[in-house]
Amino acid sequence: MSSQAGPAVLELAPAGGAAPAAQRVAAQSRFEVGVLLRNGEQVLVSLVLPALALLVLARTPVGAAVVPASLGGLPRIDVVTPGVLGLAVLSTAFTGQAIALGFDRRYGVLRLLATTPLGRSGLLLGRLVAVLVVEALQVVVLSALALALGWRPLAAGGAAVPLLLLTLLLGTAAFAALALLLAGTLRAEAVLAVANLAWVLLAGAGLLVPREAAGAAAPLLAVLPSSALGDAVRAATLDGTLALGPCAVLLAWAAGAAALVVRTFKWS
Repeated sequence: MSSQAGPAVLELAPAGGAAPAAQRVAAQSRFEVGVLLRNGEQVLVSLVLPALALLVLARTPVGAAVVPASLGGLPRIDVVTPGVLGLAVLSTAFTGQAIALGFDRRYGVLRLLATTPLGRSGLLLGRLVAVLVVEALQVVVLSALALALGWRPLAAGGAAVPLLLLTLLLGTAAFAALALLLAGTLRAEAVLAVANLAWVLLAGAGLLVPREAAGAAAPLLAVLPSSALGDAVRAATLDGTLALGPCAVLLAWAAGAAALVVRTFKWS
C-alpha cells in the first residue's frame, strides 16, 4: 500500500541536494494523507463506522438502552457525540496506523524509507502529521453531523471546544504510541488481527458508552486508554472542564508505550 512512498520523499532542492527537512516531512505527509483517504477500508473504519455509531446511539432505541440513567437528564446526542469523536481517534491513530505500519514493515518499506534523506524521524513525523490531518477531517465531518442532529457543545461554556481538542490530542498520543508498539513487534498478520479486535473491545470499554454503564466493572475500566479518553472528552463537552485523572491516564499510556517502542521497535 505504501510502496509508492519513495517518489513522495525524494524531492530535490533546486541545487540538486536533498530538500529541507520540513519540506521532506510535508511531502511525506501529503502522500500519507492521500493513501489514507484512498483506502476504502480505512475510510470505512475511520469515518463511516463512527458516523453510523453516532446515528444509532443518538436516534435509535439502542442508544436509549445503553446511555446510563445517571446521564439520562442530558440530551442523548450530547452524551454520545464526544465518544464518537474519540472513536475516530482510535480508528485513525491506532487501528489504521498499526495495520499500515505493520504491512509496510513486512514489505520492507519502512527499512527502505529510513535510508532516504527523510530518515526514520522524518518518516514517523510525516505519518503523525498525516494522522492529525485525517483526524481534523473526521472531527469536522462528524461534528457537522452531530450539530445537525442537535448537538450543542457550547452549552457547557466557551472552553468546551478547546478542551475537547486538547483531550483528542492526548488520545492521539496514547493510541499512536500503542500503534507503533504493536506494529513494531508483531508480524503483520498478527497486527491486523489484534488491531481490529482491539478496536471492537476498546470502542465498548468506556469510549462510545460512558463507563457508568458497566456497573461494578466501571472502576476497572478507568485505567484503560479508551475509557480515559471517553471520560476526558465527555468532561470537556458536558461540563466544560479538564478531567485531570483521565488525562493523566492517557499521558501514562503514551509515555509507557513510547518507552517500549524505543526499546523494541524493529524496522524490518
